[in-house]
Amino acid sequence: MTKQTVLVPLAEGFEEIEAITIVDVLRRAELEVKTCHLREANVTGAHRLTVKAELSIESVDAKNVSMVVLPGGMPGSSNLAENQRVLEIVKSVSAAGGYVAAICAAPMVLAAAGLIKGRRVTCYPGFEGKLDGASVSKDKVVVDGKVITGNGPGSAIPFALKLVELLRGKAVADELAKGLLWA
Repeated sequence: MTKQTVLVPLAEGFEEIEAITIVDVLRRAELEVKTCHLREANVTGAHRLTVKAELSIESVDAKNVSMVVLPGGMPGSSNLAENQRVLEIVKSVSAAGGYVAAICAAPMVLAAAGLIKGRRVTCYPGFEGKLDGASVSKDKVVVDGKVITGNGPGSAIPFALKLVELLRGKAVADELAKGLLWA
């Protein structure tokens, strides 16, 4: 892993649309993206799609991660929020000035890590109560400093394109959006 590595942790019950879209769009932008698992390399999503993660969470060196992106889904988001190693990595990346991003129900992980108090965030409807101390927006994608949140599966492409914009610049994100027929 290099310092520009984007880490996407996958927990049992992750939202497949979000995880796959994020990894795909970021790799199209020529970013180094690594997926990691919490227990077993083969991780099954909320809708029974199984993905083989590249790394174990225990092998991740947070010093080499510039962004952590947390896909939502249930119980995937709860599984991420309950994993101490995930919380350590998210806190470490944030403390080092890196980006932390979460979509759908996964902003609860950022809350569990203590990273959203006083910040503007969005989430899947119904999860607002798990975001203590945050100002919750109904926007599809919200950027507050180095915290990026998205509201759900339908926002996976604009969320991923915003991540590209932050890491590679607006011109790269705009060109990629054209190629995806998004723009």
